[in-house]
Amino acid sequence: MARLPRICLPGIPQHVIQRGTNRQACFASDEDIAAYAHWLYESSRENQVEIHAWVFMTNHVHLLVTPHTNNGVSKMMQKLGRHYVRYFNHTYQRTGTLWEGRFKSCVVDEENYLLSCQKYIELNPVRAGMVDSPADYHWSSFRRHGVGQDIRLCTPHRVYLELGSTDKERVDNYRKLFVTELEKDMLSEIRQATNQGMALGNDRFKHEIERLSGRRVRPIKRGPKPKSNLDENLEFLL
Repeated sequence: MARLPRICLPGIPQHVIQRGTNRQACFASDEDIAAYAHWLYESSRENQVEIHAWVFMTNHVHLLVTPHTNNGVSKMMQKLGRHYVRYFNHTYQRTGTLWEGRFKSCVVDEENYLLSCQKYIELNPVRAGMVDSPADYHWSSFRRHGVGQDIRLCTPHRVYLELGSTDKERVDNYRKLFVTELEKDMLSEIRQATNQGMALGNDRFKHEIERLSGRRVRPIKRGPKPKSNLDENLEFLL
């Protein structure tokens, strides 16, 4: 089945996942992550993409971004990839690819799903059993949203800024969102939309994205498999 074209609409957030090939490590040290974050910052500025949230895990990366140009996210990831793979191969005396094919992404309904997606991203280290609290993990945007540290990579999204009138109020209200875990249905919805390149949002949002992009953003509903002659013959024998 042919791959659907990416959706990159200026002003509409995207959830992006980039994995190491065969799920192998793409970061072996804090210096590696710092290098990746540096080139992510440089490439995002060059291609007019805002970085709202992230988590850098051992073998994959999650990003929540908003492009302001057509194909801005793809251009950002291409430049980032060239710089980082060159650095990683040189540092560890290796050759060949580092990433598992092209990155995966989905557009996100900011009004109804953005904070859930951001929470999903920042809870990755907790779900992986690496830390007990997202505040304990250094390489995620929770340090900005839930602790209040000033990080130049982060451009807080409007939806986050509306959580309070001061930074302290926003941090306090944001941390309240983490009192409970994400529901299993939401986890499944986020994963399915991202892995299949669909849209994460309500039906109204999906309809609008389909109108703007000219492509479907919902999985095809599978009907019952048609019976073969063999099936009919087996039924006759039973």
